[in-house]
Amino acid sequence: MGTRNLQRLLARHVRPGASFLELGCAPGKMLAWVASELGAVVAGLDYSETGFAWSRALFSRLGLPGDLRCEDVFATTFPTDSFDVVFSAGLIEHFEDPREIVRIHVRLLRPGGTALITVPNYSGVYGRLQRFFDPENLAIHNLAIMELDALSRLAPTDLTEDVRVYADGSLSPWLVNFGRKWPMPFALFGAYLLNAVGILQPVRVPALCPLLVLEISRKGVSR
Repeated sequence: MGTRNLQRLLARHVRPGASFLELGCAPGKMLAWVASELGAVVAGLDYSETGFAWSRALFSRLGLPGDLRCEDVFATTFPTDSFDVVFSAGLIEHFEDPREIVRIHVRLLRPGGTALITVPNYSGVYGRLQRFFDPENLAIHNLAIMELDALSRLAPTDLTEDVRVYADGSLSPWLVNFGRKWPMPFALFGAYLLNAVGILQPVRVPALCPLLVLEISRKGVSR
């Protein structure tokens, strides 16, 4: 469900032929899906040389075109005003002050383009569970931004036409590291059982949404 939730989000925003950039793209599976299934012209950036190598290998094996670059997002060689959609998942919450990296998302957009930034929803039930099962992992996340009002304040007002913040997705157990407390067979059984519940979930339940989404429209008229 972790993958399916992101696919559903992206399918609402990415059109065939759109220019699409993922920041923190390793291991490349979501970027490859956007290229192959949504028909976008894709680019990806990752700082990890290992993750970048996995992404390149995946694109090569699938025969997909993509402009993949291993570099620091704060010194990226991708030009500003270039993309219809700039996306990241599970990236900005690892920065003590994520305002600058959010600004980079928006600067890379063409006027009228959309930044889609997701963070795990550790503000409610998932956070309480993760605090019990794996508090060390929870500690490397910036929990202060995991409220809708706090997330909306990260948008750079001078570049922003419109901002939406919302919880999204069906129940997903993959935000919780059950295996840190439970025997692995039991943890995997529980996770896959909850995953099946998420697949069958008929309607969105805000308290069970695993994603918080910051959606920013860039000022100007799309070229």
